[in-house]
Amino acid sequence: MGLDLVERSPTRFAAQGDAWATLLIANAMAVKQTFYHPFARFLAANGIHVTTFDYAIPDTEVTVTDWIEKDLAAMLAHARAQAPGLPLLYVGHSLGGQLIGVTPGNDAIRAALHVTAGSGYYKFNDRMPLLVRMLWFVYMPLFTPLFGYFPGKALRAVGDLPRGVTWQWRDWCLKRDYLLEDNDEFRARYARFTAPILSISFEDDDINTKPGIDHLHSSYPNVTRRHVHPREAGQQRIGHFGFFNERCREPLWSDALAWLRKAACAKPL
Repeated sequence: MGLDLVERSPTRFAAQGDAWATLLIANAMAVKQTFYHPFARFLAANGIHVTTFDYAIPDTEVTVTDWIEKDLAAMLAHARAQAPGLPLLYVGHSLGGQLIGVTPGNDAIRAALHVTAGSGYYKFNDRMPLLVRMLWFVYMPLFTPLFGYFPGKALRAVGDLPRGVTWQWRDWCLKRDYLLEDNDEFRARYARFTAPILSISFEDDDINTKPGIDHLHSSYPNVTRRHVHPREAGQQRIGHFGFFNERCREPLWSDALAWLRKAACAKPL
């Protein structure tokens, strides 16, 4: 059984009260947009028009570059069109924070919040060294040709991925500079993305650890880094996904909202 056909299917959450910004949420790898809807509703309740979407999977040859050039670029334009007179903000979870630096149209973004977004280079992950190596060197090379796509759901590893996405992502993850290695054009795009970024990471994240997140953001020119222990947020565990759970409304969501509001009101560089 192959991949389900997934279209972008954007979902819009209209701002309540006086709108002061419009915002796009970009997903982590293989995470559906519904995962982000509680956070989207929170932002909308606080005056932001929010758009979520799913990366399109028209066939198994789609690549991450296709998602950048087609899906993410199109959804940025779509989010901006909802309220062209308002500042455009961005939230990138994991993959979403990796890709925005190379996405066409990102110059329209006033400010970006990156949540657990770090380099995918496998040696940065010292929390699950065996599992990471099994993923890149055994599971993907073995099962992707066999099934025609990566059956991550059955393996409980990432999720189902198109063949083209699998091979390109794997190639990046075997390189220390990830998507920027041997790609001068991507490096130049990162350097041109001067919107302020708040990059949040968590001490108990087993997928993107602090060294990888620091390394990725060293290539962005305007970054504020916050590394948080779950206890500081009144939580026992947050990890790679917990930020988007309702239990993190206070203080994490409120703090992120305050930063976004301040950045939206600041004059762009």
